[in-house]
Amino acid sequence: MSRSLKAVAGAAALLCFGLAHAQSNVNIYGLMDAAAGSFQMAGADSTTKVQSGNMTTSYIGFGGSEDVGHGLKVTFALEHFLQADAGTAGRFVGDRFWARNAYVGLATNYGEYQFGRTTTTMFVSTLMFNAIGDSFAFSPSILQVLTPQTDTRPGGASMLAWYGDTGWSNSVLFKSKSWNGLSFNVQANVGEGSSPTSFGNNIAGNVLYLNGPLAATLSYSKVKNDVKDFVNGVPAGFEDQQTKQFGASYDLGVAKLFGQYTAVDTTAATDTGTDIWGVGASIPLAGGKVLAQYGHAKEDGNAVEKTNKTLTLGYDYNLSKRTEVYAIYMQDKVTGFDSGDTYAVGIRHKF
Repeated sequence: MSRSLKAVAGAAALLCFGLAHAQSNVNIYGLMDAAAGSFQMAGADSTTKVQSGNMTTSYIGFGGSEDVGHGLKVTFALEHFLQADAGTAGRFVGDRFWARNAYVGLATNYGEYQFGRTTTTMFVSTLMFNAIGDSFAFSPSILQVLTPQTDTRPGGASMLAWYGDTGWSNSVLFKSKSWNGLSFNVQANVGEGSSPTSFGNNIAGNVLYLNGPLAATLSYSKVKNDVKDFVNGVPAGFEDQQTKQFGASYDLGVAKLFGQYTAVDTTAATDTGTDIWGVGASIPLAGGKVLAQYGHAKEDGNAVEKTNKTLTLGYDYNLSKRTEVYAIYMQDKVTGFDSGDTYAVGIRHKF
């Protein structure tokens, strides 16, 4: 072989080596969820409707990674919420377009760093340790811990729980690798001082243990900006809101049991606090599972203290690995108001 041919062959070999260490992929994925029924929260009128995202908020996502060698991968995700019942964007009017996730990251042998809009660690801990998961329509845990109740239930700002939304903009998130089922996540969000609703930086984190039948979490957050309910006005003299949570589950085989406790404390001109606990069970039955979850929230610090009690019962049947149909009943009670009863059937498909 001539010297020139050897040079060409060597260059080709180096190119192939470089391509092997720079392989990339992009995936399109998502979930569509829709239900029909009669929906009623405590103190509100009953409404018959077809609604999107009851068991899980509907979304579409684009994500992928590139292997850049030396044990490193560049990762990214762009994920957009949508409302399947009306074909509209976002979870609500005025929602960010890429509200679910919008980040670029770097995965190492020790964990992954994500920069951008990232899913909050408190949301992850809450959804993992209740029987109804991440349902914003039916899960007592999600409703009581994560859903702002200002203007959605009688009582104004009373019993408003966690301010932090399910995603934080302008954030950095580190997700560790798992060591024998033990992992941790640390998250920070910067206020950037550009908004009248920015009172400083957010910090959060959780520890997860997932090994065999036992699972557990400890989660903490301190919220001072990027608050989804600040559109309705912040409490006078607001400084921050701190949330602490413990959750656990145990799979007996015949049933999986859940327990969760959350304490939410808001520091303002008038300090307020809410104690939230819940218990639940998921029972395999006839190709699906029976779901039961009870949540109890009690707040203090406002002029009129309130208690919220929510019970959800349902059945979730697997049509395939990616498609489920479900039937749900939920009763919602708040001190001083008529109880609300919800009945719904729906379908959830992952792609």
